[in-house]
Amino acid sequence: MTSNSRNTWPGGPRRNASVSRKDRRRLSHVDRLGRPRMVDVSDKPVTARRATAEATVKMDQETLTLVIDGEGAKGDVMSVAELAGIMAAKRTAELIPLCHPLPLSEVQVEITPDRKVGTLIITASTATTAQTGVEMEAMTAASVAALTVYDMVKSADRFVTITAVRLLEKSGGKSGHWKRPPPKETIADEEATAKPGKSRSSAKPARRARAPRKGQA
Repeated sequence: MTSNSRNTWPGGPRRNASVSRKDRRRLSHVDRLGRPRMVDVSDKPVTARRATAEATVKMDQETLTLVIDGEGAKGDVMSVAELAGIMAAKRTAELIPLCHPLPLSEVQVEITPDRKVGTLIITASTATTAQTGVEMEAMTAASVAALTVYDMVKSADRFVTITAVRLLEKSGGKSGHWKRPPPKETIADEEATAKPGKSRSSAKPARRARAPRKGQA
């Protein structure tokens, strides 16, 4: 192998050949030459790990009613989507190239409808006892459940949108516990609900102007 071949893929030159070694080492799934790799976790301890992810599916109100009432053309949308998410979690390593195959001890997928905003909130939780985290399994479960919802309602609503696929919480391993902070607007709403008699604004009311004394105008 020549020195040039190290920085070349069969299809042409490597896109990150000019990236510094320091920058490349920031990505655990990339080696010193910028090639993809599966991280060696053999020295890591086996610990209990958990993760929770979320996906949101937005749709027309009429479509959401069909889903809730179980009157979709393909049957019970939420039950099928929840089952699809569980099945997907178990196949994560086959879908995401550099993921480690993990012995999952628990997978839960729950879909909650919100009529006010016309959405389905998909929450996926996964657990394992292993040497690496289970976040990707949770996110894969949420993603595939959302795609399954789309597949089952697309004949009724082509404008269905999948948004906000994200990790909510994880625990275990060297990095320990992590939880996504709530959005600022959610915090503001909670504070307003807890203190209904007080205004959200912290600004002090303007002082009343003093009446001029006699002889002053």
